[in-house]
Amino acid sequence: MSVWEFLQQNILLVTVAVVSGALLAWPLLMSLVNGTSEVGVTDAVNLINRKDALLIDVREPADFAAGHIPNARNVPAAQVAERLKEFEKYKSKPVIVHCRNGQRSGAATNAFRKAGFSEAVKLRDGLTAWEQANLPIKKGAKG
Repeated sequence: MSVWEFLQQNILLVTVAVVSGALLAWPLLMSLVNGTSEVGVTDAVNLINRKDALLIDVREPADFAAGHIPNARNVPAAQVAERLKEFEKYKSKPVIVHCRNGQRSGAATNAFRKAGFSEAVKLRDGLTAWEQANLPIKKGAKG
C-alpha cells in the first residue's frame, strides 16, 4: 500500500492528527508571531530567586489588592506605556509581566520589550498558574 492510498483510506485519522498537531503548535506559533516570550511558574521562580526579576501585575488595582504575587508592582494594562520610565533602572534585569490568566499580559510584555527591556517575559497562564502551583499570594494594595 502506498502512502497516497493510506491517506485516502484513513482521511479521518489523518485529519485528526493534523488538527491536533496544529492545536499543540498554536501557542508556540502565536508567541513567535507576537514576539512575546513566555515562562512557566518554575522558570519564573528561578528568575525571581536567581536574577532578582521585577514582577509587573497588569490587572486593575482592585484585582491586585484581592491577591497578588509577593513583591509584584501593579501597573494596569492601560497605563503600561505611560509608566515605562518608572522602571528604566530595571532594563538589565528580567521583567515578568502577568495578569490573571495570561490574556492581557502579552501586549504589556511587548511594550516592555519595545522599550528596551530585552529580558521581559510573560508568565504563562498568569496568576492562575501561580495559584495552582500553591505559591504564596499576598493580599492588600501594596506589592
